[in-house]
Amino acid sequence: MEKSNSDLTAMGDNAIIGIIGEFIKQKRLQENKSQAHLAKEAGLNRSTLVQIEKGESIRLTSLIQILRVLDQLHILDIFFIEDRIGPIEYARLKDKKKLRASKKNTQLDSNDDIGW
Repeated sequence: MEKSNSDLTAMGDNAIIGIIGEFIKQKRLQENKSQAHLAKEAGLNRSTLVQIEKGESIRLTSLIQILRVLDQLHILDIFFIEDRIGPIEYARLKDKKKLRASKKNTQLDSNDDIGW
């Protein structure tokens, strides 16, 4: 069962760290990897992995290394900030939008030389 954002807001930091540790443990087990194997692939000590799976604090860089090995970095996609246009600027751009093609002047002026 997934926790909603409001559930997480009501939780303490240690409880959230525990959820992260349990997530990592479950993903590790789904991939049938031992703690030692995952820690080695992530370039960490096994004790660091044990810490997070127990719900203890670890460095953010260690978490990123673990998520990378578990192919779970997509979880961090929420941190990417996209350029967004404000409503006022959008309205200005929409007003400038071309509504129809302009008529080109296809007739030559009588004073123009046609090259003959």
